[in-house]
This record gives sequence, structure tokens and C-alpha cells, in this order.
Amino acid sequence: MGQKVELACIIDDDKIYVNLVKKIIEIKKLSENLLIYKNGKEALDYFKEIMENVTDEDKLPDIIFLDLNMPVMDGWEFLTEFIKIKNNLNKKITLYVVSSSIDPRDLERAKSFNLVTDYLIKPIELKKFEKIFERTAA
Repeated sequence: MGQKVELACIIDDDKIYVNLVKKIIEIKKLSENLLIYKNGKEALDYFKEIMENVTDEDKLPDIIFLDLNMPVMDGWEFLTEFIKIKNNLNKKITLYVVSSSIDPRDLERAKSFNLVTDYLIKPIELKKFEKIFERTAA
């Protein structure tokens, strides 16, 4: 694979899913580092803090896996707020919505956000997961 994703981010409150993805990333060596947040607010607060110090942009993830259904701030609210700050970031961030919802309305709504690369349905197949990291690292 050669090049690796430096920093990946998971925003999801499902501990079992998060631990599974974390293990896959570690075992397959898909990313150097990993940020994990239980809800959109935690992640958004982190991004805003990084933005205040321009020299910290390398602490922003290359790729984000965002769940839709979470407490405090769900994925939809996160997307709405993230759009507002995304233009102030110099770094290209690839964002995937990851959900167990197979509702076509959720899929259409997610794809209506320009910053959403794709909508993935849980559980993500290992091969697809590896391909996502390969494309992002390239």
C-alpha cells in the first residue's frame, strides 16, 4: 500500500463498533493515529480548537467516519456545523457517513452534503474499508 493515512477519526457512540474498527485499523496498519469521539459536539469542539491555532492543522484528520444517530449532537447536526468551519481549513478531509440505517431518505440527505464522500452501511466489509484508506492515502 505504501502511503498511509496519518490521522483517521471516528465519531460514533457505539463502543462495540468503535472497538472493532479500531482493531481493524491497528491490525491492517491503515492509519498512523486515530481520534475517537462519542458524539458530534466532542469532535466539533476539537476541530474548532485546532482551527484557532493554524500551526496545528496537522492534528486534523485525513478521514472522518461519522455515525448519524448519537446523543448530544447527532451526525446531521455535526454536518451542518462542520460545513460552517470547513472552508476555514486548508487541509482536505475525506468524510464518510457510516450508519446502520438503510432508509433511502438518509442516504439522499447525506449525499446532499457536498463534503460527504459516500454513505456506508454498517457493518463495513473489510475489503471496502481497506479500499477507502488506500484512496484517501493516495
